[in-house]
Amino acid sequence: MSIKMKFSVLITLILFTFFIIHHILSEYSMVTSMREQARQSMQETSMHIAESFSAYEQRPGIGAWMHSYDSTGLEHIIEMVRTINPNIKEITVFEQDTLSILYGNYTYVDARGDQSIIAKVKESGFELRKMVINGKAYYRSFYDTKPRGSYMISVVYDGESIIQLINQKRNDTFMYVGIMMVLVFIISYWLVGVMIRPLKDILWKVNEVSSARFQQPIRIKRKDEFGLLALKVNAMSQNLSIYMNKLRRAFEENRRMKEHLESFINHTSDAIHLTDLDGKVIQVNRAFELLFGYEEEEAIGLVHPILPISHETEKRQMLNQILSGKVLPAQETMRMTKLGELIPVSVTISPIRDSDGTIRAFASISRDMRSRNKMEELLRRSEKLTTVGQLAAGVAHEIRNPLTTLRGFLQLQQESKKLALSHVALMLSELDRINLIVGEFLILAKPQATRFVTKDLRDVLEDVIALMNSEALLHNIEFRVSLTEERCLISCEENQLKQVFINLIKNAIEAMPSGGKIHIYITHKREYIAIAITDEGMGIPEEMISKIGDPFFTGKETGTGLGIMVTQRIINSHRGTMEIKSQVNVGTTINLMLPALKEVRESGILEA
Repeated sequence: MSIKMKFSVLITLILFTFFIIHHILSEYSMVTSMREQARQSMQETSMHIAESFSAYEQRPGIGAWMHSYDSTGLEHIIEMVRTINPNIKEITVFEQDTLSILYGNYTYVDARGDQSIIAKVKESGFELRKMVINGKAYYRSFYDTKPRGSYMISVVYDGESIIQLINQKRNDTFMYVGIMMVLVFIISYWLVGVMIRPLKDILWKVNEVSSARFQQPIRIKRKDEFGLLALKVNAMSQNLSIYMNKLRRAFEENRRMKEHLESFINHTSDAIHLTDLDGKVIQVNRAFELLFGYEEEEAIGLVHPILPISHETEKRQMLNQILSGKVLPAQETMRMTKLGELIPVSVTISPIRDSDGTIRAFASISRDMRSRNKMEELLRRSEKLTTVGQLAAGVAHEIRNPLTTLRGFLQLQQESKKLALSHVALMLSELDRINLIVGEFLILAKPQATRFVTKDLRDVLEDVIALMNSEALLHNIEFRVSLTEERCLISCEENQLKQVFINLIKNAIEAMPSGGKIHIYITHKREYIAIAITDEGMGIPEEMISKIGDPFFTGKETGTGLGIMVTQRIINSHRGTMEIKSQVNVGTTINLMLPALKEVRESGILEA
């Protein structure tokens, strides 16, 4: 049922209810009024009959009339009353005390009802009651003529006429109400149609919007609430059109990005798997299946299936650090395949967060390191062989020169059969050079037994400065030292570090033959200790810096090039770095970085 029909029916029902109530009240008033009229009419009729009886009773010979039923004159009066009121069915005159019939018939008998009302008549003088005889309604009145007479008059009034009159008026009312309801329904249907006509346009627009068609707006012709509603619907449609276009673009971008990410994840050579906060696998890619031997259906639901038991603590520490907000770099570790084989991998773990920033899962990227490790091993072997070849060639070249000198002097002395002391001094110097080359070569090549201890780097450097201070004064060199006040604890082999600082300071002194200043700085940078040694010497050309550290490459006339090589090896063994920066005619700076120890004051333990 349409809203138009509903409103029309509702209005009609409201008016119909009103008319029904009005009809009930009217009918009740009408029945009451007609009963009152009938009562008054019957009471007046009884009074007229009583007056006629009284007048006739006073005439001479009334007693004889009573007993001889000479009632022609009285019947004439009764007939006149019936003529005036044809609804009167019976008039009966009773003797007041004995209730014997003086005139008329007593055919409409309702003994029980009549006995109950006669007692009331003697008190009130007139009573009216309704009675039903043979299924028909009648009204009987009793009128007591006392004190004007000694008899009681009963009048029977036909009630069907009153009922017919009431029914006729009721039918007229129903017909009137029916006609009025039809007219009200037609008029209300038309009025409601006029009132809600804009609602059709609004409903049409809503249907258009629900079908994602926003082009045509509603034509607004009214300025009432429906017009305002149509205006708001147009605005809503326009906004929805804008948002729908944005959503389509965003959806298309998300779809493309999803396809791109899925393609990237499924085609990358790195094994990727997602786990929830409890460690259960929720997604894997194809590379994961190939690397670890699990099918996707097998892996999903397993808890850390590729984690060896020996690495559980390591995994737990990594996850705790990620949960605390730290970003972890890739770490090389071991993982286990489905067949139980341990393989070296590089693992990167990243958190997956929701819109609130809460971590909901972890993404682990595992890269197989077996091929790279083999290549690195081969590269190290190749570098070792290359270095050995370079060292062998360098040693052979460096030793051949003094050996040639020694051979020449020995041949000269053999031929002259004389020993020249000047030649002996030269030969001894050449032998010393051979010994120096062999000694530095042994330091470089021979594995040394090292014992690392915890030292404050400032103390080590101060010892070296005190040792080199006398040589610096001979060359007109001044040390400018700036040391941090923080403790600079490192794990080191003290003698090797001293050898490093001696080599670097000695090179700085030799770079300033005319004297100058050597600036030495130590700073504490959280995880590292930084050492900078700067001279004011001649500097090193940029093209030579990349070659420094190669065996037997040197810019000094009497150098071997092995000192910097030994220094670099010592720094590398201490897990540090060395960087050379230089500018010609300005000076050279050597920057060293050595890992610092973290001091745990509460427990007195030092951590690397």
